[in-house]
Amino acid sequence: MPPMTTMNISLPDALKCFVDEQVAGRGYGTSSEYVRDLIRKDQDRQHMRNLLLEGAASSPTAPADSAYFASLRERARSSKTE
Repeated sequence: MPPMTTMNISLPDALKCFVDEQVAGRGYGTSSEYVRDLIRKDQDRQHMRNLLLEGAASSPTAPADSAYFASLRERARSSKTE
């Protein structure tokens, strides 16, 4: 595990209670684990958003028709046997 640094945050009572409930009810060991999970999920969301924006800005390629999906299925089948 990489070295960790400490970050202190201030929360209003209502948010602190919410975090405590999430830790207790969702299997997190500590509030830090919960916050780290939220940050990782936000990183993933931002990465996905960037990929979608890149795709939307890119030039169109071949259409995604039935032949395209058939070729994908064939590639997936052949990669399983290799």
